[in-house]
Amino acid sequence: MPFAKDFFDVGLFTNQAEAVRAFYSGLGLSFDHTLKLGGGVLQHRYQADEAVLKINDARDPLAPRPEGNPLIELIIASPECRSPTTSVDPDGNRVTCVPVGYEGNEGLTVRLSVTSPNSSRTFYMDALGLTEDSPGVLRCGRARLRLEESGQPPAAKAPLAATGLRYLTFQVFDCDAAYARAIQAGAVSGRAPVTLGNTARIAFVYDPDGTWIELSERASVTGKAV
Repeated sequence: MPFAKDFFDVGLFTNQAEAVRAFYSGLGLSFDHTLKLGGGVLQHRYQADEAVLKINDARDPLAPRPEGNPLIELIIASPECRSPTTSVDPDGNRVTCVPVGYEGNEGLTVRLSVTSPNSSRTFYMDALGLTEDSPGVLRCGRARLRLEESGQPPAAKAPLAATGLRYLTFQVFDCDAAYARAIQAGAVSGRAPVTLGNTARIAFVYDPDGTWIELSERASVTGKAV
């Protein structure tokens, strides 16, 4: 499956957007713009190279950060970073800031806790089209996804709108085709494809450990109307 850009995006939800936005701005991410998603959610979009950190600012109280959330760490490659520095954001997400290119990291990298690295590797390669960079490390263009065995059974599926790091977004040229391929390869549907005005056509699937994955055909990325 061809990707529409060489990075995946990462989405989080929060009830304390002011503090969260200040935290990530302090790590060198540049603010791009804010979208109104509906349902009392504003999405503040921050750039790390071509990758986007999507801070979903929820008006209504969110469920707490899920126990056993597979997205265990966000690694940000920032031109303002001189040496690796690990901290915790206001919602308790582990975040490491590294210089651009450090250990091959560009844009946003995610450490993902998985029950079976082999099963997850097969899923991400067959269902989504990622390639293997090295054992346990998958690549979407220039972005990396690091698989780490949890030693635990999959956690119960949590709602998308809960506090913390919640989903990965892969930009594709054809949302419906990407969704059909993922389902055929064994992905579980989270949400069937829908069109969001003139902005994007999106769908969600789950990976084997319940991580939400968004397949986004975004007009501003693909260069075609949706």
